[in-house]
Amino acid sequence: MTTRKNAVLDRADWRDAIPQDRLAHLVKDARRAMERSLQIRLFDHSVSFGHWSFLRILWEHDGLTQRELSELAGMSAPTTLSAIRAMESLGYVWRSQKAGNKKKIYIYLTDKGRALKELLMPLAKEVNTLAVEGLTPEEVVVARKVLAKIAKNLSNDEAELGRSGNRKVPSTQQLGKLLLTD
Repeated sequence: MTTRKNAVLDRADWRDAIPQDRLAHLVKDARRAMERSLQIRLFDHSVSFGHWSFLRILWEHDGLTQRELSELAGMSAPTTLSAIRAMESLGYVWRSQKAGNKKKIYIYLTDKGRALKELLMPLAKEVNTLAVEGLTPEEVVVARKVLAKIAKNLSNDEAELGRSGNRKVPSTQQLGKLLLTD
């Protein structure tokens, strides 16, 4: 029988045993840890982690179309719509169409949504500070450069795959259909 203490030790041992070529596991674990740390803090202010990305974008670019917001957040259109509706019901955003263009829906922050920036941004800074604790400023610079280069390399690969054969990340619906055919 595995106790909780042993399960934690086993997890730590697993991380130490990750082969050197398994960078993806380490990046995933670091991302997950940072997200969980921020999620805990956001909850104290009744803000879901799912709304964080959208709020952050709107604080910098208020009045985007729903499609622009979706693209900047890297979310699917249905996910974005669901988040926008929820944020609207919470009083963080409002939607509007411009005269003469009923197709595009623009998303704007309310005063309440704008005010969240002062509360939430320090929380994100706190998580970032905790994440790099014990690292030198030079190590942080190197980590940022390495992660940015990894993201750029893989983004370029995705674009090349798309150009060379119409290969792209499948939608959840496409994956569901694939599972049904097996």
